[in-house]
Amino acid sequence: MQPNRFRSSSLSHLGGLAAITVLASLAGCAVGPDYREPSVPNADQFLGQRAVEDRRSVLRADLEVWWEAFGDPQLTRYVRLALDQNLDLAAASARVTQARAGLRSATAALLPSGGVSAQAAKQYQSVETPLGRVLNATPNYDRHGSLYEADLTAGWEIDVFGGLRREREAAQAEYQASEAGLAATRVEIAAQAADTYVTIRGLQVRLSIAQQQLATQQKLVSTVNLLYNKGLAAALEVQQAEGALAQVEATIPELESGLEAAQNALDVLLGSSPGTYRAELADIKAIPSAPRIEATGTPADLLRRRPDLIVAERRLAASNARIGAAIAEYYPKVSLSGLLGSATTVASGNLFSAGANQAAGVAGLRWRLFDFGRIGAQIALAQGQEAEALASYRLAVLRASEDVENAFTALVKREEQTKTLERGELSLRQARNSSFVAYEKGVVRLIEVLLADENLLKTSDAKAQAEAQSARAAIASFRALGGGWQAVPMSPGGA
Repeated sequence: MQPNRFRSSSLSHLGGLAAITVLASLAGCAVGPDYREPSVPNADQFLGQRAVEDRRSVLRADLEVWWEAFGDPQLTRYVRLALDQNLDLAAASARVTQARAGLRSATAALLPSGGVSAQAAKQYQSVETPLGRVLNATPNYDRHGSLYEADLTAGWEIDVFGGLRREREAAQAEYQASEAGLAATRVEIAAQAADTYVTIRGLQVRLSIAQQQLATQQKLVSTVNLLYNKGLAAALEVQQAEGALAQVEATIPELESGLEAAQNALDVLLGSSPGTYRAELADIKAIPSAPRIEATGTPADLLRRRPDLIVAERRLAASNARIGAAIAEYYPKVSLSGLLGSATTVASGNLFSAGANQAAGVAGLRWRLFDFGRIGAQIALAQGQEAEALASYRLAVLRASEDVENAFTALVKREEQTKTLERGELSLRQARNSSFVAYEKGVVRLIEVLLADENLLKTSDAKAQAEAQSARAAIASFRALGGGWQAVPMSPGGA
C-alpha cells in the first residue's frame, strides 16, 4: 500500500501548491501599462457640413445601405454582387479566421493542459554490451523484457504576473482589428463598385455626345461639299469642315478605351473574368443622381463609425498589451505538472493494480536572471511599436476628416458646376442651330458654325463629366463617413 500513500501525499502537496499559486495569481495584477483609448481633438462639425445638408434632392440616403438611394436598380445589384463575390472581401474574411484562431490559442495558454499516454514495449537485451555483461552476470537474468504503462498527465503555467493575460489582450485586439478590417474592406468594395458603375455610365454618355457630334459634323461636311460643288463655297471651307470632323473622330477611341477599362474593372470587382457583365451594360442609361446626405454626424462620430479608424485604434491597443507581455519576462514563470498512472512489466493482471499505481507532482520555476539586456531590448521594441501605432492612429483620424471635407467640397462644387453647364449647353445649342441656318443663307462664314460646334461639344462633354463627378463625390462622401456597415461596439469577450 506504500505507492497509494505516496500518491495521496503527492497529490495533496500538489493541490495545496496549486491553490496558493491561483490565489496569488488572482490577487496580483498584470504588469505593464493598462490601455486607455487616446483622446483626439475634434471640431463640433465639418467645415462643409452645412453646405452638404442644405443640398436639395428628392433622393434620401440611409448611410448603411446608401447605394440604394441612387435610385438605380442596376447599381444596387452590382454593389450587392460585389459584397457577395469580391475576392478582397474573401481574403479579409480569411484574416478574421486567422485572428480568431490566434485569440483561441492565447486563451488556451491561460488554462491547464492534459493528456493521456500509454505504451507497451518488449526488449531483447544484448549480452555483448557493458550493460548486457553486467546483467548477464546476475542470477536468473532473463534477456527478455516487457513494459506496460498508462498515464494521465496535466500541466499548467500559472500566470502570476500577467504576461499570458497581456498576450491574450493583444490577440483579442488583433482579432477585433481584423473584424473591423473586414468591415473597412466592405465599405471600400461597395464604394468602388458604385464608383466604377457611375464611371461607366458617365463614359457612355460622353461617348454618345461625341457620336452625336460626329453625326452633326458629317452632316456639315456633306452640306459644305454640296455648296462647294455648286460653286457657293470655297475649298478652304471644305478643309475646315473635314478638319473639325477629324477632331471629333479622334475623341471616340479614347472614350471607348476608357469605357472598356472601366467595364473590366467592374467585372474584377464582382469576382468575375473581364467581359462577364459587359452585355448587361450595353444599353446607355442616365448617370445616377447624387442623393441627399442627411446623417453626416460630427467628426467625433467618425471614431465610432469608420472601420479603418477602429482598425488603427485596436492595433494601438494590441501594441500596448505587448509592452506588458515583454515586461513580464523580467519575472519568474511558475508552472505545475502532475502524473497519475500505472506501470508494470507483467502483461496480465498487474496493470492498474495497487502495486502498479504511480503518481508524481512537480512545481517548476523559470527565471531569466542573467538576460535582462535582451528583455530590455524587447521592451524598448514594444514601446517603439506602440509609439508608432499611436502616431498612425492620430494620422488616420486626421486623414479621415480630410477625406470627408474633400468629398463634401467636391460634391457641392460639382453640382454647382453642373447647373452652370446646363445653362451654357442650352444657350450654345441654340447658338449652333442659329449659326448653321445663317450659314446656309450665306449670312455668316463656316468658321462661326465650326466654333459653335466645338463650344457645344466641349460644354456638353464637360456637363456629362460634372454629372458623373457629382455622383462620384457623393459616393466618396458615403465612403469617407464610413457608410456601408453597421457600427457596433467591440465586445470585450473573446472569440
